[in-house]
Amino acid sequence: MFRLGVVDHVRLNLDFASQNYTVHARAADRLAAWTSRVRIGVLVLLGIATAAAMTNLIEPGRYAQITTAIAALVAFAAHAAYIAFDFEGRVDAHRSTASRLWLVCDRYRSLLAEIHDGMLSREHILQRRDELSSLVHAAYDRAFALDQKAYESLRQPPDEGSDRRSSGDLQSNADARLPKDAVPH
Repeated sequence: MFRLGVVDHVRLNLDFASQNYTVHARAADRLAAWTSRVRIGVLVLLGIATAAAMTNLIEPGRYAQITTAIAALVAFAAHAAYIAFDFEGRVDAHRSTASRLWLVCDRYRSLLAEIHDGMLSREHILQRRDELSSLVHAAYDRAFALDQKAYESLRQPPDEGSDRRSSGDLQSNADARLPKDAVPH
């Protein structure tokens, strides 16, 4: 028969919060890199358009006019897409969520240490576990209001091939950080 103790539940919650922190931190890094690439790309295209326009002023010609028009059009389209996808808002949302999850993970680790040291009664353990669970849910309250699709995709467990655990495997990464007999069940 399957039995999950309170400490096991706390460890699983820590593990899932840690995984979610990692997912959001990586998403923020990935989107920040895209933001930089798009900005640099727009800047290069505007430089090309400016150079072509200056060339057209010095030596009027059809090629310089076409190059100016195409570079300006592509720069405008790239900037419009940048604004439409709201990369900066997404980066901020992921960073904010990752930051809040990091603090919750730290509180989970603190709770496990206090349980290990025998400093808490069962009622206090249950109360703190429930508070931390509420904090995890609160980390997502307003972060993704405008980007519900990204929010829903990140709520799912990460699929990283061999790193993904099977649904029947309840062994937590937190178990690897603490000795098995350190925390009474």
